[in-house]
Amino acid sequence: MKVVIDTNVLVSAVLKGRVPREVIQFIFDNPDWQWIASEEIIVEYKEVLSRRKFKLTDEVICEWFEIIDTFITRIDVNLEVDFPRDRKDEKFLACAMAAEADFLITGDSDFNQAQILVNTTIISVSLFNRLVCDVGG
Repeated sequence: MKVVIDTNVLVSAVLKGRVPREVIQFIFDNPDWQWIASEEIIVEYKEVLSRRKFKLTDEVICEWFEIIDTFITRIDVNLEVDFPRDRKDEKFLACAMAAEADFLITGDSDFNQAQILVNTTIISVSLFNRLVCDVGG
């Protein structure tokens, strides 16, 4: 199964742990699951995690950069999605479409309106945890 993860889920996993961290750990621990991202998404992950406002130590940032560089399957995305509701979300929708991802995991309610654009199931991190992780994948 292929999963695209919105930046807000990654940030929550790093800052708060709990359910977002459990979901990411589930994906790592299950070889049938792949975390998919485009280069544009990976750049955003790293830029956001490096923001001073999060007050992450260099060690934590390096640890997460290594996770990103090691575990994420990178894909080339050669398509564009028109999502006027939030242009910053277009890269996640395009990645999900290009990868034919099964899930796009997000905490962003803007994506609710995007479901008609993609075959990918757009799902909250808590619902993914309940429906997929808690039943063993």
